[in-house]
This record gives sequence, C-alpha cells and structure tokens, in this order.
Amino acid sequence: MIVPYQSDDAFLQDVASRSDDRSESFRAWWLGQSGFLIQWQGHHLLFDPYLSDSLTRKYAATDKPHVRLTGRVMAPGRLDFIDVVTSSHNHTDHLDAETLKPLFKANPDVRLVIPEANRAFVSDRLGCDPGRPVGVDDGEDIEVGAFRFRGVAAAHNEVERDLDGRCRFLGYIVRFGPWTVYHSGDTLWHVDLAGRLAGQNIDLAFLPINGNNPERRVAGNLDGAEAVNLARKIGIEMVVPCHFEMFGFNTETPKLFLRTAEATGQSVRVLRSGESLKLAS
Repeated sequence: MIVPYQSDDAFLQDVASRSDDRSESFRAWWLGQSGFLIQWQGHHLLFDPYLSDSLTRKYAATDKPHVRLTGRVMAPGRLDFIDVVTSSHNHTDHLDAETLKPLFKANPDVRLVIPEANRAFVSDRLGCDPGRPVGVDDGEDIEVGAFRFRGVAAAHNEVERDLDGRCRFLGYIVRFGPWTVYHSGDTLWHVDLAGRLAGQNIDLAFLPINGNNPERRVAGNLDGAEAVNLARKIGIEMVVPCHFEMFGFNTETPKLFLRTAEATGQSVRVLRSGESLKLAS
C-alpha cells in the first residue's frame, strides 16, 4: 500500500501550523482520490472527501473489488475545523456517508454544497434534513461563508439532467480573496466545458487523469493529456491531477500528464496524498 506523504497527527499539525496565516496566499492539500482541503485566512473548504473504506467493503465479494492503493490520510471525525464541504455528484467516492456523517458531527455548522438536482438523494444517503445542503446548478453562483461557488456542468459520462433540467454532475469554480480555483468533479471533455471555463481566470485546477476505459465498467474521466490540454486551452495557471492511486481497478499513473505538460509548457504539480502546495500572490 502507498503510504501518504503525511497523515493523522502529522497532517493535523501541518494544517494547524498554517491556520494563522492572514496573508492573501492559500494552501491546498490532496487527501486522495478527488479530495482536497483549501485553507485561506483561517477558512477551510473541503472538496469531495473520501476518507473511509466503505467502497472496499461494499465491493469485496464482487467481480469489481475496490482495493485501496493508498492509506487514509485522516479519520474524518478529526477534521473539526471545516467551514464548507462539497459533493460534486452522488458516486460514493464523492458522497460518502462514512466520511460525511463523522465530519458533520465534528463540525455541527459545516455547510454542504451539492448539485441541486441531487438534494433528495443526498438527504436520504446522509440521513440529514433535506433543507440542510446548499444547492447550486450549472451557471449559478452562490456564496457560502468566505467562498463563492459557480456550478459547471460535468459529463460523467454524459451531462445528465433531472426532469427540471438541473445537472446531476457538477464541477465548481470557487472564488475567495484574489483567487479562483476549479474542482472539476468527475468529467470527460464535453462540448460546453471549455466555453464555461474560458475567461474565468482560474489560478489552480484539480482535474482527474484516470481516463475513460470501458472495460473498467465505470464512468470515465479525462486522461492526463486531456487534462493538460484543457488547461492550456482556457489558460489555467496551474493544474494538480487527481482521481488516481486510490482503487486498483480504476487508476492511472501521472506519466502521460507529466509528458504532456512538459511538451506544452503547462505549469503542473503532482502531489502525494497528504502533501500540500502554496500559492502566493
């Protein structure tokens, strides 16, 4: 099993040591799969955390075992400083009850941002009041604490909508202070994606690189080259790859991502699980 760069007490100490920084800089930690922690001026945003072994247990006796490749960075109940958490869609590695319920208990006032189309499903899975989540749709803007969110349609594998035309799969453009961050959720490159992101002046994007292989029998994502080329097309300053090194049957290496970045001059950073980067203005 891959050992995280840092975990448990060491991870918490690293986050706590930066929490008094009131400069305009911010930090981002990768928590594995598509989970990221953003820290800015003492505010904390958690993107799509998967911090349990729920999928490993669920699929253990099937022909599609979700064998965990990387150790868990942190028990979710120890993250008792979170202001906002997101779910980009209803797949368990992006909406995990075994992660979110302990997180809610540790952070009674935490806000949960979801696609509005998924409200009933989210409430049922998490056993929460249907009015608790904050819903957003493609092209909509909402302000949650220190962060302003815009929903961006995602294709996993299609841009899927409910009967009211609302997207079930989203990415999020998030603005705070002078910064703009994009978390794509799970997505392929679809016809409207680049247009929705163009002109947004994105400083940092978290993009999946595990690709779209039908033999895996799960919905796919951008591959490493597509992630870099999307960033180049719309002028994203830096890209951090994700959605790899979690499950043995559905992963990829960053080699194609790095080769494409070197060939195109795109700025990228590959993190180890539990590792952070800092962006300073």
